[in-house]
Amino acid sequence: MNESKQPLLGMNMEQLKNVVAELGMPAFTAKQIAEWIYAKKVRSIDEMTSISLKNREKLKEKYQIGCSEPVSCQRSVDGTVKYLYTTLAGGFIETVYIPDGERATLCVSSQVGCKMNCRFCMTGKQGFSGNLSVTDILNQLYSLPEKDNLTNVVFMGQGEPFDNLDEVLKATHLLTAPYGYGWSPKRITVSSVGLKKGLKRFLDESDCHLAISLHNPFPQQRAQIMPAEKAFSIREIADLLRQYDFTHQRRLSFEYIVFRGVNDSMEHARELISLLRGLECRINLIRFHKIPGVDELDGAPEEVMVRFRDYLTKHGVFTTIRASRGEDIFAACGLLSTAKQQELENKH
Repeated sequence: MNESKQPLLGMNMEQLKNVVAELGMPAFTAKQIAEWIYAKKVRSIDEMTSISLKNREKLKEKYQIGCSEPVSCQRSVDGTVKYLYTTLAGGFIETVYIPDGERATLCVSSQVGCKMNCRFCMTGKQGFSGNLSVTDILNQLYSLPEKDNLTNVVFMGQGEPFDNLDEVLKATHLLTAPYGYGWSPKRITVSSVGLKKGLKRFLDESDCHLAISLHNPFPQQRAQIMPAEKAFSIREIADLLRQYDFTHQRRLSFEYIVFRGVNDSMEHARELISLLRGLECRINLIRFHKIPGVDELDGAPEEVMVRFRDYLTKHGVFTTIRASRGEDIFAACGLLSTAKQQELENKH
């Protein structure tokens, strides 16, 4: 990618109109550019054949598509594929493609590393290196070898989406805009630990599904594994969510990694029911995958997870146990990191 040229990928219609006006092109060219990028997903400006050669040359002087292929990939025995991408700023991020029958979900990253430092997550262990631009976020879909098979996108990769909300909202806008990808917001889920300012803004400005990383209904216990609890408590999050309507198109879910002897008791299940009372939502129970350097946490046995799920469902909170995918390639929940980033840092 040419660093001196601006990327067109990630520009909204207003920005594209400004580009063509600045270059003295006809106004309708903005719509053509959008179609070539978001509908046809071209790799170069030369492929935009409905735009005159003269105008393509003008465009190429200052602009580029801004897409870049994954630099490597790992394939799991279960069909999950983990891709490593470079960012415009020269960092590395991981993206996970999860095929499942008729569905194919892409788990995208929103930051290089993460500031949240949740105890059970490898991304948090690598610290924070920077936010992704809207171009970096969209490139994970745009340059995906299986892009034509995608049915869903989840912002559950590296980083805290609400800590980079401007760029995440630009990306979800382009994924759902009629001139962009034209997807239904129901195909997109954004996950967060629940940052106060970001949560309210996301609920007001987006129609995409929301997933909250919960992991413990008792604030003091949650704070021990999720430092973000100290800034904005899970009880405040639940109170804010009660002000919004989740009975129609938009879905609310809570992610709950089940740790042996930490958050898997009936006391926790009862507190969850109390905490979520009055909310139209579901809980996804997730198996814990061991990560290096965190010996004090273990995953709960299968029978404990089943009992926990059955108790919650019986008491009116629809609960599922999420199938674990890509564990053998470190692509499962909480396992994403950028070893490549660390390798490079160690060399310098």
